[in-house]
Amino acid sequence: MSKKEHWDNIYSTKTLQEVSWHQPIPKISLDFILSLGLPKDSPIIDVGGGDSFLVDSLLNEGYTDLTVLDISKVAIERAKIRLAKNANKINWIVSDITNFLPERIYSVWHDRAVFHFLRKEQEINSYLKSLNNGTAADGRLVLGTFAENGPIRCCALDVKRYSFNDLEKKIGDQFLIEKMINSIHQTPFNTEQSFNFIQAIKR
Repeated sequence: MSKKEHWDNIYSTKTLQEVSWHQPIPKISLDFILSLGLPKDSPIIDVGGGDSFLVDSLLNEGYTDLTVLDISKVAIERAKIRLAKNANKINWIVSDITNFLPERIYSVWHDRAVFHFLRKEQEINSYLKSLNNGTAADGRLVLGTFAENGPIRCCALDVKRYSFNDLEKKIGDQFLIEKMINSIHQTPFNTEQSFNFIQAIKR
């Protein structure tokens, strides 16, 4: 099964409450973005956004230039149904992030829980290239990955866990870390996942 087929299958067979990453209000991601104090027309991309509620929250805060990228068309269609008329306010992109060629520059690149699914160096390097090409000169990265004491598998896939030091080593040539937060995510089925979140500015 390809990566796309894998994620399409998950979104086709599981409800919001049956996926571990579900958050009715993605508070940490939202707080990071709001704290930047950017103009409300700043372009923001949510990588691996799927049917996450981050765009709902950002729309409610008045942001007007929002993009959601996901490998799963099924996930994006679910999000469009939930957002109803507001779906037309979002730029939707169906793409594997490791093949993504940004056609514009973003002020904020947000990723909660995509990067840790990339385990091959070639995939990681492709991601970092897209990140570098797709962010403005003073652009911000908001990145959340499983921490060093987080899960070793998710959605039947092995993951790569990251300490803050690990993250700095991966992105340090391109970005300078400004903030770091460890967070325990309570899943809908009452398990805990340790996440490391960073905010970084492009060098």
